[in-house]
Amino acid sequence: MKITKIATRIINLPFESTITTAVHEMSSVGCVLLTIETDEGIEGQSYLFSLNAANIHSFDEKLKGFEMHLIGKDPHLVEVIEQEIWQTISSVKNKHIAIAALSTIDTAIWDIVGKTANLPLHRLFGACREKIKTYASGGLWLSQSIDSLLKDAQNFLDQGFRSMKIRVGSNDWKKDVERVKEVRNAIGMDIELMADINQALQPKQAIQLGENLKEYDLLWLEEPVASNNRVGHAEVRSALATPIASGENEYSLSGMHEMIEAKACDILMPDLQRIGGISEMRKVADLAESYNLPISTHIFTEHSLSVAGSASNCLSVEHMPWFSKLFNEQIDVVNGFIDIPERPGTGFTFNETYIKEFL
Repeated sequence: MKITKIATRIINLPFESTITTAVHEMSSVGCVLLTIETDEGIEGQSYLFSLNAANIHSFDEKLKGFEMHLIGKDPHLVEVIEQEIWQTISSVKNKHIAIAALSTIDTAIWDIVGKTANLPLHRLFGACREKIKTYASGGLWLSQSIDSLLKDAQNFLDQGFRSMKIRVGSNDWKKDVERVKEVRNAIGMDIELMADINQALQPKQAIQLGENLKEYDLLWLEEPVASNNRVGHAEVRSALATPIASGENEYSLSGMHEMIEAKACDILMPDLQRIGGISEMRKVADLAESYNLPISTHIFTEHSLSVAGSASNCLSVEHMPWFSKLFNEQIDVVNGFIDIPERPGTGFTFNETYIKEFL
């Protein structure tokens, strides 16, 4: 089997309403859809996204620029292809764009490998479970009123979630506490609740907020300070009983290792697009396991399930519905869990009818 062609398409997916976090204000998300073709007719599919629409063409061009490393290659040599591309990335500017392109290629190649074997990837890797815990992340935004937050929380419960994430990190910690209090009172103590600061605070501020949120029994506090401030992460972690989750903005396995060595967090959160695709996410899971640390995957719900189904130290996957309509196959949440798909490859294929609406 040989790779014969890659094809990309750019689309912009609008949100129903503007979304605000401590660091972003978003009304749409730009995507590049990737299809890798082979001489045996088996295709691999994947995608990347950018919250900055002005950057999406740069991502597309970078994907196309890597085509020379793919044509004529056997997709089963996925590690060879990945390492060849990594060597080119080491000398370029804007590495985050290059790594995102590599990640998308890597995931699409694994999709081919799974389809060729007629196996879902988690079974190809060595399955450890048939379903995984998930948490609702497509709501409870920083900009919402209390009434709107409570509506979101009830909607999540109605959809089958038993765990959900609220955004905090405003200029007034007392308002953050009030928002968490209202949601916690509405959902009760049996439902898991976590809070995402989105890097918005300084260590002392994060500690103050965390101390005042203690009574609301948060499952974790996410990215309390700037992602590259490992000392600050460690300071917050050592001061609070609430577990600290972080790592979504790390772009390398070595970066994850540095976080672990710095004792920056209790839970690593690899992001499929930023870390290097399925190949690197599996390595992060193995690295974390060697330190007896759990992982929880960031966004990319559909394509992260392959790792979640084969990494025994994976606690959960984030359920972000932004991209669900891109696929023919939909995810069902039952009592807080998602079934790992038993379809070949990643188990998800592009919904061409829906995609054509945005081309």
